Amino acid sequence: MSSSALKRSAFVLLSLALAGGALAAPKKVTGYGALGVVNGKAGGTYTLALGDSPQSLNYYGVIDNNLGLVAQQMFDGLVEFNYATYKIEPALAESWTISPDGKVYTFKLRQGVKWSDGQDFNADDVVFTYKNIIMNPEARAGDAGNFKLDGKAIEIRKVDAGTVQFTLPRAAPAFLLQQRYFIMPQHKLAKFSQDGGAKAADINNAWPSNVAPGEVVGTGPFKLTGYTTGQKVTLARNTNYWKVDAAGTKLPYLSGLEFLIIRDPQAQVAQFLAGNLDQLNISGAQFPDLKQKEVAGAPFKVIRSTALFGSPPFVAYNFDAKDAALAKLFSDVRFRRAMQGAVNRERIIDTVYNGLAGLPGHGVAPANKAFYTNTTRQLGTFDVAATNKALDALGLSRKNAAGVRLLSNGSPLEFDLTYGTDSSVYPAMATILQSDFAKVGVKVNLKGILSSKLLSTGQSGDWEMILHAFGDQPDPELRRPIWQPGGALYYWHRTLQPAQDGGAPNMARMAGWEKDIYTIFNQAATTTSASARKALYTRWQLLFAQNLPVTPIAKPENIGAVSNKFGNYVYNLGVIPGYNPVPLIFQK
Repeated sequence: MSSSALKRSAFVLLSLALAGGALAAPKKVTGYGALGVVNGKAGGTYTLALGDSPQSLNYYGVIDNNLGLVAQQMFDGLVEFNYATYKIEPALAESWTISPDGKVYTFKLRQGVKWSDGQDFNADDVVFTYKNIIMNPEARAGDAGNFKLDGKAIEIRKVDAGTVQFTLPRAAPAFLLQQRYFIMPQHKLAKFSQDGGAKAADINNAWPSNVAPGEVVGTGPFKLTGYTTGQKVTLARNTNYWKVDAAGTKLPYLSGLEFLIIRDPQAQVAQFLAGNLDQLNISGAQFPDLKQKEVAGAPFKVIRSTALFGSPPFVAYNFDAKDAALAKLFSDVRFRRAMQGAVNRERIIDTVYNGLAGLPGHGVAPANKAFYTNTTRQLGTFDVAATNKALDALGLSRKNAAGVRLLSNGSPLEFDLTYGTDSSVYPAMATILQSDFAKVGVKVNLKGILSSKLLSTGQSGDWEMILHAFGDQPDPELRRPIWQPGGALYYWHRTLQPAQDGGAPNMARMAGWEKDIYTIFNQAATTTSASARKALYTRWQLLFAQNLPVTPIAKPENIGAVSNKFGNYVYNLGVIPGYNPVPLIFQK
């Protein structure tokens, strides 16, 4: 062979090698045999329900759970959860390193990944997304607060086309877990960004509900092909998706995904039974009817599993209630402990959840092997006699003619319980609480509102007792705004919150146990020792159980119903960035 031919051959081999490197991006999805996952086949459309029309197609432009369900199928983050263990795995980042001091995170991006329109994905997209969107305080669904530590900004920079680096002011051991943020396409959104000369708030105007589907570009398993407000959202398979199954077959298996917009939960069940929906998450209250139909030969299965994610309900008393006598009583831990004996958890689990729930943890799900500490003994048991005795000891032994206890000022021990009327579980739970509290001389008036208003009502302070829920996460740091006294969502004691956003909480108003919990969260947020963090969070859970900032009620199981036409079903709670098993679903 001539020297020129050798050179041409070497060039071809080098080009193929480079191309092979660029194409060596796919992540092989394996190891889920215990979940019943097998190699599937291509084709089919899977139909799901949305509770309402997404307000936009821009995930970061609006706070909208329905949009989140759709966006989860179109976008990816740097890292994601393992479906079985909830441990963090590579996603758009193929690997990462953390400096010995825990302050520098370097992400190597997966090579060869393309956006759904064929454009190359690279470090510019990552830096653009974080700087212009996620870290932008004007982005309505951004998360700028998570990118300042002790008042100092986290820095992000492009090292090269395939490498991104974050530099933190101090160690933050939960930082990696947080990096499940959806990465967005610079080439489509730059014109709405500060980098492109727009105002910071203009990013919220990108991709309105009438946007041309081709403008909405992602790296996820599906891409947008149509949206009719009030009717449905249609997605098609993204042929550029970067995952394959154990046999090397490209994912997703499905050709399409449809979301039918059905507002009423009962109407969703009716549409599922009619075969117009292929899968539906259901409650324990809905379980018996659907399970009975399955046993009778209906063409679907109802599947139960233990939950890590999900929102265990609780009751909270307003430490800052407008009625001074109630505020004083609610702030007294002896009252909260006494009333825990009037919460009939077993009755609620049996009648509201049809037995498909368990005893809750205190801020950590029992399924969370990494951090859960068993505090069930601290929950006590339903005991009317013990509660009556404890309330008497508090000086509440006097009663009026109706049998309602009297406060020290002579007024009856009576307050409102705010709950969500449109929930499948809250109304029955509220009625049980009202009935059982009456047995100990405490009068509860039910005050129903829409479930979507519960959080804003809680934060407003205009309530006395509330029935609400916050979701569990694999690391307590991700729930710090809820459980750390003075946090933005610690609304049962609002006077602890800073006078200005980002300021110091009102330490002078904190009880001693609240100060202890405040310190625990600060320490756990900075130590890089896994054992030390576990010990700190164990202490927090015990303090929670002893002092009851809120009173946990139950931890529901995951329950889903799925058509027999489809295989590889793995329960998917909803909007949990980095947890999306839908690409594994296939039509049999």
